[in-house]
Amino acid sequence: MVSATKQGSDPAAQDGTSPAGEPHDVPGPGSTPAPDLRHVAFRARIWQRRALIVALRVARLVGTGVRRFLPGLRYLGRALQQRWRRSLQFRTVLTTLMLAVTSFAVVGAYLSNQIANNLFQERLTQAESETRYNVKQVQETFDGAQVTDQSSVITLVSDTLSAVEGRGSVIQRRYVFEAMPNQTKPRNRWVESRASDQLTVSVIPPDLRKAVQESGKDQYWASTVIPVGTEDRPGIAVGNKVTFNGTVYELYLIYDLNTAQQTLNEIQSVLWAGGAVLVLLIGAVAWYVTRNVVSPVSHAAMVSEKLAAGQLQERMVVKGEDEVARLGASFNHMAASLQEQITQLATLSQMQQRFVSDVSHELRTPLTTVRMAAEVLYDARDDFDPINKRSAELLYNQVERFQSLLSDLLEISRFDAGVAVLDAEPEDLTQVIAHVIEGAAPVAAEYGSEILFTAPKDAVIVEMDARRIDRILRNLILNAVEHGEGRPVTVTVAVNDTAVGVAVRDHGIGMDQAQAARVFDRFWRADPARARTTGGSGLGLSIAMEDTKLHHGWLQAWGRKGDGANFRLTLPLRQDGVITESPLQLEPKDATIPGAPGTIPAEQDYKNMLLLQAGAAAPAPVQSPEETP
Repeated sequence: MVSATKQGSDPAAQDGTSPAGEPHDVPGPGSTPAPDLRHVAFRARIWQRRALIVALRVARLVGTGVRRFLPGLRYLGRALQQRWRRSLQFRTVLTTLMLAVTSFAVVGAYLSNQIANNLFQERLTQAESETRYNVKQVQETFDGAQVTDQSSVITLVSDTLSAVEGRGSVIQRRYVFEAMPNQTKPRNRWVESRASDQLTVSVIPPDLRKAVQESGKDQYWASTVIPVGTEDRPGIAVGNKVTFNGTVYELYLIYDLNTAQQTLNEIQSVLWAGGAVLVLLIGAVAWYVTRNVVSPVSHAAMVSEKLAAGQLQERMVVKGEDEVARLGASFNHMAASLQEQITQLATLSQMQQRFVSDVSHELRTPLTTVRMAAEVLYDARDDFDPINKRSAELLYNQVERFQSLLSDLLEISRFDAGVAVLDAEPEDLTQVIAHVIEGAAPVAAEYGSEILFTAPKDAVIVEMDARRIDRILRNLILNAVEHGEGRPVTVTVAVNDTAVGVAVRDHGIGMDQAQAARVFDRFWRADPARARTTGGSGLGLSIAMEDTKLHHGWLQAWGRKGDGANFRLTLPLRQDGVITESPLQLEPKDATIPGAPGTIPAEQDYKNMLLLQAGAAAPAPVQSPEETP
């Protein structure tokens, strides 16, 4: 190729060099300029960025779809789970459907397999029988042939094999005729192989060919796939040996099983369709049966909920005379009996409350008169002889105690009648506690106990009824002093974001589990034989519990025999607040653990420990010294 040069006055350009003296390529005639590599790289980077942008957009769309789709799946899952837990009918029907589907799948697979095996065995038996007959006919034809030229041999082989092909029979039959390898080629061997349309020797499995080649007169078969048009069909290849003009040939007759496969597909379709219909029918039957059984139960549950809510006139609808009807009748009889008893108990309770209230009010007037007379006698006791002086003192003290009991009875009657009102105002709780401790100081001095008070430096402002909180704390502190055996009594105050806690701890006789079960009961004393020098009506802790409930607070107790007791009062800082955790630990940190130091105490060491909350159904024994409510 002759290179063309640029025309111009620049000699450097004319001799094919650049102005800097570097040679440059000069395109020849008919050639295209070399592409700019920098431009190609720039375009590649552009397409790479475009592909990255498209990938990010697709990923963003997929993520958005997943985020929108997952909540629906979660909601559906939660709905199904809730339905499963709450609906006996749904659970029964779904379980029945799952068992029915599983059973039908197992039975259907077994039947399908058995039908397929039977069809295959039937076709295989027929194929082997026909193959033996046709191979015998082919061998007899070859043995009796009197042909010596090539055209006659080819015509004979083609006609014989065409007759074997068997078009129009029940099983479509094809053939592959192949000379065995490694044979000395005779002079007059003009046929090497023949096969039906679209077939070659490659459709014959190698294992089948090997078995036929190594056998004598035995017949072998194998499953195979045969091409028919544009599709592949299942088939059976049956192989034998035949001889012709001294040459051994492999003759394979191939049977099309497409008809049997279609029959099997139709049977399987009928089985699956019938199974689906059967499963739906089983589901419908299960739903109908369970509906008839579950509906009365659901109705009974609804009626029982209404009865529990106080609608004692509710009854079940009874139809028929079966077991469900008898259940409904028994339920209605039970409801009527409960209604009658509850009504009687309510009436009796109202009568008792009214009696207590009326008696308390009626006793106030004569008690006031008796108290005035007792005060006069008490003030003049120094003028009496010793016997009358002692009588005046006893009369005065017992009238004071009677006055306290009457006040407590009136307060309890207000709680029972539901007319107790909380007069809550922001108050400094520490001032209230200090006032109570000041009032309890003479009693503590009499018992030889010291009251230790620990509180935050800042004021603790709580929305409370100061009169009721004063009464609660006075009961707790006086009880601690009385049962403290002269040991110190500790009053501790702590506050968090939502609540304030007050703990009153003594180191006296303590309480066991049996006593803890009744610590807030009315008129109950831990030791009836124990003298009560501080007076009291036996209603102090019961009233304290009711006052605590009015404040939406907690009143809890801990104790162990011989290690004292600890009462914890927890109040919300605001009346609309909710207590989530008390600022103080219920079990005191100074509580001694029975047993040797560094060892795990035995279970019996804790049998006298208790942990209970005011208003709870029953006190719970502590199983471990670390446990708190």
